Amino acid sequence: MDVDSVECLSLPDWGVGAMDAADDVGLALHAHGALLAAARAAACSKGGGGGGAAAGSGVHELLECPVCTNSMYPPIHQCQNGHTLCSTCKARVHNRCPTCRQELGDIRCLALEKVAESLELPCKYCSLGCPEIFPYYSKIKHEAQCMFRPYNCPYAGSECAVVGDIPYLVAHLRDDHKVDMHSGCTFNHRYVKSNPREVENATWMLTVFHCFGQYFCLHFEAFQLGMAPVYMAFLRFMGDENEARNYSYSLEVGANGRKMVWEGTPRSVRDSHRKVRDSHDGLIIQRNMALFFSGGDRKELKLRITGRIWKEQQTPDGACIPNLCS
Repeated sequence: MDVDSVECLSLPDWGVGAMDAADDVGLALHAHGALLAAARAAACSKGGGGGGAAAGSGVHELLECPVCTNSMYPPIHQCQNGHTLCSTCKARVHNRCPTCRQELGDIRCLALEKVAESLELPCKYCSLGCPEIFPYYSKIKHEAQCMFRPYNCPYAGSECAVVGDIPYLVAHLRDDHKVDMHSGCTFNHRYVKSNPREVENATWMLTVFHCFGQYFCLHFEAFQLGMAPVYMAFLRFMGDENEARNYSYSLEVGANGRKMVWEGTPRSVRDSHRKVRDSHDGLIIQRNMALFFSGGDRKELKLRITGRIWKEQQTPDGACIPNLCS
């Protein structure tokens, strides 16, 4: 039996007999679906052969909506000729089958839903190292939070669509965005702006620091907070949130015998730049205070922000002490 040739039953009348027929089809396909799951797992394991990959591709295509190409979940709809599509796209095609243009009606493809229910497939990030295998209907929830899923580019100056692991993104930031790269856990960041009243187009800078074997992104920008222009600096950790909690950082800005200090935990780059900025999780400097720190006639912004990063370490009695890099 070739699963790629399976057609869903057309069951417009949902009587007891029709439901039994659908159950029989689902049971007949159950064993074959389990074999396909094993083949799919083999394709993602080390040394998986081409045959396993082909079988995995077949079952994936069977459960792929022809309109949006996403995986289909109940209710899965079909036309009278057996062509399927997801419930979201059914409303978008004005009740016409996108394959044969026949009227869709309200026919559920119970056979295909049962095929999906019987499957256990590996995470789609198995090639990136995720070893987990999930029932088909649980897999998508895991993938949304999988720690092996690629990271989005943390560059905030444009809507960059590049994704990848951390080493790839570090090289991408350096080579494609020309971001400044520094080693060490202390920094001294100078920001100069000739017209501090212009913040409509948020001015910003990004610097990447390498310390403790990890990478951190320092953001500095100007934006409008309500009616007042403000300047903000914050740090993001290039890794997952649970790893970010192992580190702390401080930022300091000041002049003329005054200073402002911020201490916090870096946010993971899993949180977008805009999400961190809009949560105000960083050092925020009102424009008047920024101009006071700049000195002179206050017509030009000259801010110097210093800071450091440290790793929290626990003593045997459970107390946390900072581990400063040399």
